[in-house]
Amino acid sequence: MATTQTKKTLVPRTKISSEGKVYYNESFQAWNTLKLKKELFAEFPQLMEKRSKFSYKLAYYRDPEKFLEEIKKLAKSGEVMPLLVWLFKDK
Repeated sequence: MATTQTKKTLVPRTKISSEGKVYYNESFQAWNTLKLKKELFAEFPQLMEKRSKFSYKLAYYRDPEKFLEEIKKLAKSGEVMPLLVWLFKDK
């Protein structure tokens, strides 16, 4: 996996609050599609560049102390704030 030094982080200008859905992709037979709302594209117009490639880094901490430790490391290093995503099972 590439490091953040080899990637350019997208940084929002304002606070983003949005909700979306996870969809099943029939052609891939997998739950691999996250539908993003227009608020996210308004804040990150680079995501609409068809010839550009984008990636993501996902981290999950089961322990709140480990999560806070990682947030403190990010703050010290000067890296941008992470994008928080909550996963829900809808009824």
